[in-house]
Amino acid sequence: MDSWEDEQAEQRSCLICGDRATGLHYGIISCEGCKGFFKRSICNKRVYRCSRDKNCEMSRKQRNRCQYCRLLKCLQMGMNRKAIREDGMPGGRNKSIGPVQISDEEIERIMSGQEFKDDANMPEHTWGNNGDSDHSSPGNGVSDGNQPSPVSTLSSNRSVELNGYTAALREQYIGNAMAQHYQFLPHLFGYATQPRSLYPQSHTLISQLVAAEELAPLGTPMLIEEGYRVTQVELFALLCRLADELLFRQISWIKKLPFFCELSIEDYTRLLSATWQELILLACLTVYSAQVLGDLASVTDKYTPSDDELQSFSEDGMEVMEKLIYLFRKFHQMKVSNEEYACMKAINFLNQDIRGLTNVTQLEQLNKRYWYVCQDFTEYKYPHQPKRFPEIMMCLPEIRCIAGKLVNIPLEQLPLLFKAVLHSCKSSLNNYRTGSSPCVTKGTAPAN
Repeated sequence: MDSWEDEQAEQRSCLICGDRATGLHYGIISCEGCKGFFKRSICNKRVYRCSRDKNCEMSRKQRNRCQYCRLLKCLQMGMNRKAIREDGMPGGRNKSIGPVQISDEEIERIMSGQEFKDDANMPEHTWGNNGDSDHSSPGNGVSDGNQPSPVSTLSSNRSVELNGYTAALREQYIGNAMAQHYQFLPHLFGYATQPRSLYPQSHTLISQLVAAEELAPLGTPMLIEEGYRVTQVELFALLCRLADELLFRQISWIKKLPFFCELSIEDYTRLLSATWQELILLACLTVYSAQVLGDLASVTDKYTPSDDELQSFSEDGMEVMEKLIYLFRKFHQMKVSNEEYACMKAINFLNQDIRGLTNVTQLEQLNKRYWYVCQDFTEYKYPHQPKRFPEIMMCLPEIRCIAGKLVNIPLEQLPLLFKAVLHSCKSSLNNYRTGSSPCVTKGTAPAN
């Protein structure tokens, strides 16, 4: 398997300059040169200028001619600044998250140096106007005078979060019938445009992942007699019972994973403790979405929140609601297959950034394995959707962010939160339904 993964990496090109990629660096496939350039630019708070129209060619030979456009493309392609260690040492963080999506406004703040200036409590740090040529690959061009401007503070991380959406984007999520495509998502791996065969290793691993899933309908009773008015306490109890069943299914899933024997029980326990909310959200939005948006939505329809509940609904609750509605629309639009869902779930579960793990290296190898398998499958199954794989991977940090924010929502607000989300999602489903399933295509494991 390792040799196959190495072969896959060898075949990929850097998303920034097209040079030979050496792996997944700061969330995207890139070469050593662009990896080092991005790290130096962020760690040293560099601000560049473009003497042209901010649309300079990026190639292996031309990449050093305009450092402004090179950094701009790094950000547009999804390089993750949070994956850079703050101490500047080798070894990034958050490697498994993948490419990040940030707004035009956020990119402008980085490119102009405004973000660096906002953190006034950090010690001042300046540097000289030296160039930033790299020599990691032959054929580099000569720097063309794009000197960085000194700025005074270390980078602030508060606006780096993938899901730090602006008010304008929030309005877009609520106001538009269907969320637009991410503007800067990369063509991650040079997709083929003609049908081809699926790699045998990918076929085997995907079949194993799908076989580990429990795709039968949920057993939690969600039928309410006509005319019955559901109370806040009753709806909350139902949500807890539903979460219990979903969590039990995740525990059973772990024991069926094809790599179950490769990791320790201690690591599995830590991984499940850290990701169970994310796994449940992913399942509800995909393989169980028809039941959740059918039976559960019918229950929430019979719950009427009081004026006090409406008035006390928090800003955090509003933000989570907006993100859940947006993500539902995204999954509905993409019609994620069972195979893609199984890969997404495995990739999200194999998060080597969780504290206390004993075998981080093995986790990273497994994460990369299923990253490549999912990419291979989407390339094979959807040859005319070149952005499909990066868009699918971008949903994982969305889910992680939502799960992280859910813990800050007061328990008494959860019934109202789920009522609002399911009402909006059900309305979207009724408006845009084109088949029997809103989010998931009931595909089977691909044939050789």
